[in-house]
Amino acid sequence: MLKVPNSIVDCMWLNTHLYHKQLVVLDATVKKGVVKTTIPHLTDDKIPFSRTFDIQKVFSDLSANFPNTMLPAEEFEKKVQKLGINQCSCVIIYDRLGVYSSPRAWLMFLSVGFTNVAVLDGGFLEWKKMGFDVTQSEEHSYLKGNFKVKTNVERFVKYPLVLSHIGVSDCEILDARSKGRFTSKEPEPRANVKSGHIPTSKNLPYTDVLDGNKFKQEEELKAIFEILNPHRKPMIFTCGSGITACVLALAAKISGHQDGVVYDGSWTEWGSIPNLSIEV
Repeated sequence: MLKVPNSIVDCMWLNTHLYHKQLVVLDATVKKGVVKTTIPHLTDDKIPFSRTFDIQKVFSDLSANFPNTMLPAEEFEKKVQKLGINQCSCVIIYDRLGVYSSPRAWLMFLSVGFTNVAVLDGGFLEWKKMGFDVTQSEEHSYLKGNFKVKTNVERFVKYPLVLSHIGVSDCEILDARSKGRFTSKEPEPRANVKSGHIPTSKNLPYTDVLDGNKFKQEEELKAIFEILNPHRKPMIFTCGSGITACVLALAAKISGHQDGVVYDGSWTEWGSIPNLSIEV
């Protein structure tokens, strides 16, 4: 059985195993977001055999009040089966922005007890840079897979839990937004969302754990988290809408920290709810 060696794999590993019958490659690109990117246009090129994992339109609870909310486990199971994913599958996830939205899909799989999953370090940009084969994007239907939710693991949490940890000093809350948004010097991009940050939270822009399109080396990540969380407390990750918080969650995993959780509504929810405390 093909197993992921770590929570991230490099392009050489993926290219070596690209034709393995148990391998499933998912493109989890989020095309539209509020995060500025230096990439002017997303082409329709993709890694061969990759299947579209649409976070925004398919793998989010569209009935929720805030974007990118995690699906109920049973709905997630059905939609993953529709992609032809099986219990024995080895799932590699990438996005076309390097590392941006792919960790969100990674954490979704972990939240239902599926662990044979990893993120492609550097994503499609690194794949293309290394000169590996690409193909044009096409829509396919797949034979229904036998993927099953194993267990519900608390990876995505709601604001009452976050609120309960403020002022208790039993965890660290790390915010992946830019320093400008965290300090209210830059306006929030979403209408009717207040500026500021969750009280007692610390700022760790998600770009600070990356070196270009890839994650920084393990020792560098360890040093970052040692400064922000020297006592190795449990961590809650937050951002604008639950996407880049997952980049921090994966970076923490790489650095050897215990698993953290992501505040699913993140600042879009916190900054919209009346009477919740805000620091600027």
